[in-house]
Amino acid sequence: MLKNNVETFLACEAPYEDAKIVLFGAPFDSTTSFRPGARFGSSAIRHESFGLETYSPYQDKDLEDYDIFDSGDLELCFGSSEMALQDIEQRTATILRDGKLPFMLGGEHLVTLGAVRAVFKKYPDLEIIHFDAHTDLRDDYLGAKLSHACVLRRCWDLVGDGKIHQFCIRSGERAEWQFAKKHTDLHPFSFGTLQQLVEKLEKSGKPVYFTIDLDCLDPSVFPGTGTPEAGGVSFMQLLNALRLVARTNVVGTDVNELAPMLDASGTSTAVACKVVRELLLALCK
Repeated sequence: MLKNNVETFLACEAPYEDAKIVLFGAPFDSTTSFRPGARFGSSAIRHESFGLETYSPYQDKDLEDYDIFDSGDLELCFGSSEMALQDIEQRTATILRDGKLPFMLGGEHLVTLGAVRAVFKKYPDLEIIHFDAHTDLRDDYLGAKLSHACVLRRCWDLVGDGKIHQFCIRSGERAEWQFAKKHTDLHPFSFGTLQQLVEKLEKSGKPVYFTIDLDCLDPSVFPGTGTPEAGGVSFMQLLNALRLVARTNVVGTDVNELAPMLDASGTSTAVACKVVRELLLALCK
């Protein structure tokens, strides 16, 4: 059984045995290709969450009404991506074994692979919904197969064709876009046909892993990230989209790529905190 963390995300203080959702941080950014700092994202979200109210007027829900447990940050090996991924997979597997929903705070986007490995082992018919500015479908980045630029390609290695649904994508090398046309369900620039996808997944009841790279947001809203990309969505567009996805059978989720020191105003961290609050509440049925 996991133990309480000293500092928790706002109101996420339920006993582990009672919790339906379990938070944990994956402070890792060793493969960041542009601006590092995402390793500090999870602790910043946790610390700054106390600037929010527990109540969401968007959803008329309050975190204090639900049982959520925050197990704190993992201690990850920065010298080995594979060792870090193994630790993330183990923590995710523990949470799943105990019948709870794992909610990971990154960290760079590579951390998603560790969680997906564990979820896929339990749910081999897994579908992935991916919000991001970038395709993340490179087969390697400067020779490295384990990179935040390759994370969805490594997830594809597990789940196969047609199981990865990508939204807001607006950046990637030509080969990635060509790969997506054949192997993933990619919707560039916006949330496109998300409503139709959600309705389809609701009917099927298939398990869904939901990963949010916060750089799907426009840099005018969220500049504190390693690879900002102009042309992103607004906060309200993201909020409406994540509430849609929460209607599906979400069995694991993550929010990643906040690099808090890259936005001295603190605005990006505040945005990330609100995204986490709203996603937590949307997942509380």
